[in-house]
Amino acid sequence: MTVVLKDSLDRPLRNLRLSVTDRCNLRCSYCMPEPEYVWLPREDILHFEEIETLVDVFTTLGVDKVRLTGGEPLLRRNLPDLIQRLAARPAIRDLAMTTNGVLLAANAQAIRDAGLHRLTVSLDTLRPQRFRDLTRYDELNRVLEGIDAAAPLFSGLKIDTVVIRGVNDDELIELLEFGRRYGAEVRFIEYMDVGGATHWSMSRVLPRREMLTRLEEHYGPITPVVEQSSAPADRYRLSDGMTFGIISSTTEPFCDSCDRSRLTADGLWYLCLYASHGTDLRRPLRSGASADRDVGGTQRPRRRRTPRRTRSRTADSGGAAEEGSTPRDAYEGWLDSVSSVHRTRP
Repeated sequence: MTVVLKDSLDRPLRNLRLSVTDRCNLRCSYCMPEPEYVWLPREDILHFEEIETLVDVFTTLGVDKVRLTGGEPLLRRNLPDLIQRLAARPAIRDLAMTTNGVLLAANAQAIRDAGLHRLTVSLDTLRPQRFRDLTRYDELNRVLEGIDAAAPLFSGLKIDTVVIRGVNDDELIELLEFGRRYGAEVRFIEYMDVGGATHWSMSRVLPRREMLTRLEEHYGPITPVVEQSSAPADRYRLSDGMTFGIISSTTEPFCDSCDRSRLTADGLWYLCLYASHGTDLRRPLRSGASADRDVGGTQRPRRRRTPRRTRSRTADSGGAAEEGSTPRDAYEGWLDSVSSVHRTRP
């Protein structure tokens, strides 16, 4: 029997986004728009052993999908070692990573050999000057080299593109055809008001319906792919069989089916991308809290994820420690959270 962690609306948390570093080697305008940042002190970053300990707790609670993120995950020293450790855990059915691709050419073989299952590369433009404008770095060629190196190694390679009206919305077809060359599925992401998106406005969002209209004008009829999935992208098929996805989290939020939570590089656990508060799991872990104590009695986290619209951008993580509580209280409070145990047969 497996204990499955669910929220107060009975949604399972099977998918963990695991940040291994806060550092990045690009400065994308919608994510890290400032030229300089104060990075987390190295001593605050979770050690590999701590990551393993927390992942083991999460898998005991039903998590079976882990995605490594950053910052830029390939900046984390000895990352293939962590991948190998996580890949060796039978409970993890899907071990994936999202990268900006700058360091991918030099690391693609190593991460594949270490056991990484799937790979997503972020690529917002194929035009060098536009890439420099978006990221402040002249690294497009290195990203393309990385995709070239990774495509033969990772079947089902995905390419994620944040679409911003007036910036790169004229490249939808070019990017789809680029993905076709590598057998990669391109996923267009509506511009979201998160992170460092200081210049976000609704007028700069290209909605899913408009993306589909533009693509149909070029390719002809496009049909939805009917499938049962908790993935954030709605998938579509062109008349020639090629598929692509659209993540419309701004105009058509998928909160009702979301199964994701997020663990930051310094050990904060967030229950929503839009959450402003998280539970500190690092401090109690380092203070000696038992990671696996009372796991069998773990109950629902107090999470209320309300379907989100751009006009009402709020999120209640429900997982923050109460004011005045100790680190150990926070950790054990997470383990013991609240109302009822949910068990399902594997």
